[in-house]
Amino acid sequence: MLFPELEEKFAGISSHATVLGYLVLSRSTPVTLIRNSGTIFEGERGRNYAASVAKMVDAVQGFLEDVREDGADKDEVKFMRIRSERHEIMITPHERYVLVVLHNPSSLNVA
Repeated sequence: MLFPELEEKFAGISSHATVLGYLVLSRSTPVTLIRNSGTIFEGERGRNYAASVAKMVDAVQGFLEDVREDGADKDEVKFMRIRSERHEIMITPHERYVLVVLHNPSSLNVA
């Protein structure tokens, strides 16, 4: 069981009508799926999402390092939002974990 405040946060995320699920991943190698919610992230599909998100975070961090100006402080990925025709994925990397939330933005347009 996690801290009660975290349990509340996860319950709040899951309760949004547009949220299809969330993942909490480790930043270790190989990536570890710490927690998940939503049928979209169950089983092998959840593990595939976890591995793909980890690769994406590493790639974007590598990009930031590649374009960093000489002498500039290191820049770090704080938040990524990717929208496709069907879904939107929000990725929040942290030093020790990554929070991933997948939602269906088109359900916001339902009258």
